Amino acid sequence: MTRFKLTLEYDGGGFVGWQRQENGPSVQQAVEEAVRAFCGETVTVHAAGRTDAGVHALGQVAHLDIARETTADTVRDAVNFHLKPAPVAVVRAEAVGPDFHARFSATARAYLYRIVNRRAPLALDRGRAWAVQPPLDAVAMQAAAQILVGRHDFTSFRATLCQAKSPVKTLDLLEVTRAGEEIRITARARSFLHHQVRNMVGTLKLVGEGKWSAAEVSKALAARDRTAAGPTAPADGLYLTDVWY
Repeated sequence: MTRFKLTLEYDGGGFVGWQRQENGPSVQQAVEEAVRAFCGETVTVHAAGRTDAGVHALGQVAHLDIARETTADTVRDAVNFHLKPAPVAVVRAEAVGPDFHARFSATARAYLYRIVNRRAPLALDRGRAWAVQPPLDAVAMQAAAQILVGRHDFTSFRATLCQAKSPVKTLDLLEVTRAGEEIRITARARSFLHHQVRNMVGTLKLVGEGKWSAAEVSKALAARDRTAAGPTAPADGLYLTDVWY
C-alpha cells in the first residue's frame, strides 16, 4: 500500500464542492472514480480543504492510498486520463509516508479572491471572478484589511452553519492589491472558518465603495455577530492557491 500526495487544480463551477454529496457531482467523486477506472480500487481521497460549490483551486492538495504497485508519474497520468472531460487535473503526484495527511498535516493555506472592477460585464472571466461595477478604492480596502490580521474571534465572518469547534483563528495575511481592472485579495492562515474569506471580501467591498470605514470593520469584528459584517462574496471569485506542510 502506497500513499500518494496529489496537487490538483480545478474549475469549481460545475461541482457542488469538493466533498461527495447526494445533490450533484463533486470534485472528490470525480477523482475517486478516475482512480477506480485506473486501478480498479475503491479509494477515499482526502483533501486539504473542502471547497464550496463554485470555488476553484490552483493548488488543492489531497492524498489517497493505492494497493497496486505503481509510480507517482503513472498515478498522475492515468488519473488525468480518466478525469477527462471534467475540468480537474492532477498537476503533481508524489509518494509520501503513511503519516502524511492532506488536511491534518497542513501548516498553512492560502486563498486568492479575484474582483474585476469595471463597468463592462465579464466574458472570459465569467464564473471565475466577481464583477463589481462601482469604482473600488483598493488602498482603503488594504488599510481596513489589516484590522482583521492576527488572532481574533471571527464569529462575524463565519457562516451560520460552520461546524468548526471554535471561531478563534489566526489570520497571518490579508492583502489587497490592484492591477489595472483587477483587485486581488490574498488570505493566508493555518485554517479558515466556513465562508470566512468570502465574508471578509464582502465586507472589504463595502469599504472600497466608500460605504464603510475601517472603524466600521473593527466594530463588526468586535461584535462577534454574523449580521454585523458585510455580505458573502460570490463563490466563483475564490481560489484555493497553496497548502503548506
